[in-house]
Amino acid sequence: MGAPNCLVTNDWICGEYLRTRRGELTDALLQHVGITVASVLIALVVAVPLALLVRARPRFAGPVLGLTTLLYTVPSLAMFSLLLPFFGLSAALVVTGLVLYALTILVRNALAGLAAVPAETREAARGMGYGSLRLLWAVELPLAMPVLMAGVRMATVSTIALTTIGSVVGRGGLGNLIEDALPTFFKAQVLAASVLCVLLAVVADLLLLGLQRLLTPWARIRTAPGGG
Repeated sequence: MGAPNCLVTNDWICGEYLRTRRGELTDALLQHVGITVASVLIALVVAVPLALLVRARPRFAGPVLGLTTLLYTVPSLAMFSLLLPFFGLSAALVVTGLVLYALTILVRNALAGLAAVPAETREAARGMGYGSLRLLWAVELPLAMPVLMAGVRMATVSTIALTTIGSVVGRGGLGNLIEDALPTFFKAQVLAASVLCVLLAVVADLLLLGLQRLLTPWARIRTAPGGG
């Protein structure tokens, strides 16, 4: 008699599950990636102008930082419930909630990155005839990039984890598989979806680290031993 099927015995590690449910896993993973990328990109597009507003008008710092921090403390289920009347049971509901959570990290890191640009560098650029917009794009944002990218990495990893909560409205990517497996405690599905979620976070962080190094080549320059 052959060995019992691991799906029948409900084993944690089951090659048969991976073989027969490959399409389901791929679809869930792609949905997870899509929601994460959309959420982080939208949050970044919103966060940078907010940081610039706060820098230009310091009196807005308290309200903006306070509001983003307050939003981060709202439980995810409550957040989705509050947004439900506006977006219905859609991916937009999950993306909007994730954007609001990511803003806390991204706004603060954007502010910290801009604040780290040396004042003498700004003055030198102005002395060379740089206007405000050119100064921002050519000097300030590049120098703020390491801190800003650190925030993007944190926000991305956080968003990958939070995306699973979207399973309550059927838009949770890998979280959908975990939720579907819990009533019957389908071990192989829970483990596979969980491991894929962790691997996705690790791969995303490494890719963003590589992008950061690509965008900031000067950060890799080191002074040669003996002073060169």
